[in-house]
Amino acid sequence: MTQAATGSESDGRVPGRRWTVRLDPVGRGSAEVRVSCSRPACAERRLPSAAAGRTAAVAHLTAHLRATPAPRADTYCACRADGCRAHLPDTGRHARTEQPWRCGGPVVLAVITDRAGRWWQALECCSRCAAATPGARTAAASPPSAPRTAGRPAPAVAGPGAGTPQFSDQQVTTRTGGPAHLPVPAPRPRPARRRPPEARVGRRVVPRDLRPVSLRDELTELGDLFRAYQKRPEPDLALLADLQERKARAFLTWSEVSCDVALRLEAQRAEQAAAVIRRQHQHRTGCVPDGEEPGVARLLTGPAQWEYARSVLAYVAGHTPLPGAEARLLVLMLTLRTAHTGTGNLVGQDVQALGLTDPEDLVQQLTGCGWLSLPGTVGDLLASRPENPTPITVPSLVRGKDGTGPFTFGRKTRPKLSGWAQRAVSDKKLRKAKAPADARLLAVTLATWTDDVGRLGPGGRGVTLDALTTRVPVGADELRDLVDRLTAADWLTDAALTDTHLTGRLTERVLPLTCPLPD
Repeated sequence: MTQAATGSESDGRVPGRRWTVRLDPVGRGSAEVRVSCSRPACAERRLPSAAAGRTAAVAHLTAHLRATPAPRADTYCACRADGCRAHLPDTGRHARTEQPWRCGGPVVLAVITDRAGRWWQALECCSRCAAATPGARTAAASPPSAPRTAGRPAPAVAGPGAGTPQFSDQQVTTRTGGPAHLPVPAPRPRPARRRPPEARVGRRVVPRDLRPVSLRDELTELGDLFRAYQKRPEPDLALLADLQERKARAFLTWSEVSCDVALRLEAQRAEQAAAVIRRQHQHRTGCVPDGEEPGVARLLTGPAQWEYARSVLAYVAGHTPLPGAEARLLVLMLTLRTAHTGTGNLVGQDVQALGLTDPEDLVQQLTGCGWLSLPGTVGDLLASRPENPTPITVPSLVRGKDGTGPFTFGRKTRPKLSGWAQRAVSDKKLRKAKAPADARLLAVTLATWTDDVGRLGPGGRGVTLDALTTRVPVGADELRDLVDRLTAADWLTDAALTDTHLTGRLTERVLPLTCPLPD
């Protein structure tokens, strides 16, 4: 080693460069990691997770490699003091006294990575050392030199990494007297796995020799299904409960085949998890046994009331005497007030809270066409207070001589439907955003077109625009603006409007106002 150092000093050679990028945890109880570089000019960084830390460390090392000039030709190996395999002493009968380190080849810039992803190192070394290091990658090599001619000096070095490459071992001389350039050995590839990956279900490895084969295939498929479920953008509690039930049955059979008590206990835990998840799904959808409170306390508590609400919206869509969304919203609210007998009470605040452009003129038009009947003037209606409401009559909803009307729900259901609609169109965030009448009409319409978890359309597949525009009479451009308004008011989320459908779901805060569609 002393002789090698002396030889290097006499040749004017310098140690090869080397720097390391490390990834270390910050401390216990924290997911943060620390990325540090051995170069003094590089500042330490903290990242929120190990994945982000690895990405930053690789990017940091890549930036160094791009900014680093080519390997210098006048260096010796930076790895020879670290127990490199190419630097072991010669074990032959005759020890090499003039060069104890078995190096060779041109100088290269090698990159070594820890398999556990904890550190990354770049260093200048000879090509033989790079080839002897498992997993080492050669990022750059010193350029080849032109052969020297007798009596002519070698050309001067043009810049860093250029010029005649220096060899870590002795020069190999050809018969003509010129140096023979050694090729750069390729790095040793990492040994590839010979056996296919093992099938897993959770933390359990499915044995390849498990019999019967149908049980092994079922366990393998369950593992794939559970991993696919974890990648879903939204949870599906019904599907997860089915998977847990299948897991319970498969693990019970596995325990009987292998006589493993731990598998039987895991099957019992899967069965209990399936029951809990199934109950959560029932509470979320409102389909719970009698005497239990649902997870989502909806204002309209049953499928019958949900259908009644949809029937009123469908009736108003076909019997509104005036065009436009504002007229339809006002007709909807007046219909719900008078649906049972054709008569009801109304105060001015009920009309003025709907976001109408000119409520007095609109009420005047309804009374003028004969659809609405008032005992006094429109001004008296708008000025009425809760302690002195105005009686109103809708002649088309008055029951006939046979006692029948356009709706089949009873006297106790009407105020529930009216309160539900009033709560929807007078939502706090809609009022704060000063949403217009057409946005409120769209909000109450979408509340009746969701599945049990709030996704729009049957099965969450969306609502067709043809059906939507029959309930909310607006154009395509206006509809897009209304969807943006409801999204900003935290009524809709993940909304996407195409040429044929509106997809998305209602937010958690408005789920109590939804009327889920039948399965």
